[in-house]
Amino acid sequence: MSNGQWYPPEWPDRIRALADGTLAVVAPKRAATVMLLRDTADGPAVHMLRRRASMAFAGGAYVYPGGGVDPRDDRPVQWAGPSLDTWAARLGTDTASAQAIVCAAVRETYEEAGVLLAGSTADTVVGDTTGDDWEADRQALVDRDLSFADFLDRRGLVLRSDLLGAWARWITPEFEPRRYDTWFFVAVLPEGQRTRNASTEADRTVWIRPAEAAAGYDKGDLLMMPPTISTLRSLEPYAAATVALAAAGDRDLTPVLAKARLEDGALVLSWPGHDEFTKHIPTGGPR
Repeated sequence: MSNGQWYPPEWPDRIRALADGTLAVVAPKRAATVMLLRDTADGPAVHMLRRRASMAFAGGAYVYPGGGVDPRDDRPVQWAGPSLDTWAARLGTDTASAQAIVCAAVRETYEEAGVLLAGSTADTVVGDTTGDDWEADRQALVDRDLSFADFLDRRGLVLRSDLLGAWARWITPEFEPRRYDTWFFVAVLPEGQRTRNASTEADRTVWIRPAEAAAGYDKGDLLMMPPTISTLRSLEPYAAATVALAAAGDRDLTPVLAKARLEDGALVLSWPGHDEFTKHIPTGGPR
């Protein structure tokens, strides 16, 4: 492996099974992930988690806070920012799905990083969220004992959807057994809040400049999946976190889905529009 692209050894066999029609394709579940940014003297840095090496999927890979949509994420909440109709048009979904995806993005960021994009009013954001009472609620959300809507209602909070910008959309390849249709968002770390490793799936968290993380990937030091390194590279041009957030509205949200084909006796795996991830897989296995 010349770079840090995560590549599981079972992919070739699964791709062949997909090609010959013996692999049943699983429908992707909705998911959301957030590239949380803060400014440093050298430019914006992004918050990343390293998945534990023991994890069955992408063990050791660097990712952003995120996860699947909870079935209760579409329950009514106090809402600030663009309307649900506006979000639905932006995300390419109906309004119920749009709310669920945005709520999942905010909820997962709180669950995995301890950062909450909500406030007591439509123009405020909560401050420090590290007290014991906050932790009890966060853990109840993780355990699914508490819905995000009930959490916000109990604390009298308004979800700040205007603090999020939709950045990209990637769908897990059809040959994967666990598939997600994932919307990537960008957000700026609210003043007064701080991140922490609140995820049981991560053994390390870092604030790192996108260019530095991409260089680590290129050298093979940092393991990442294609959506992660692609979105990291796309953040490099921005000189400030707020500039990146403002640019989100112009980002193309056309879903990216990997394709596999047979070519000269080998399997070719590619992500349309992202040539750097193309893999040529000999019949004997990956290279």
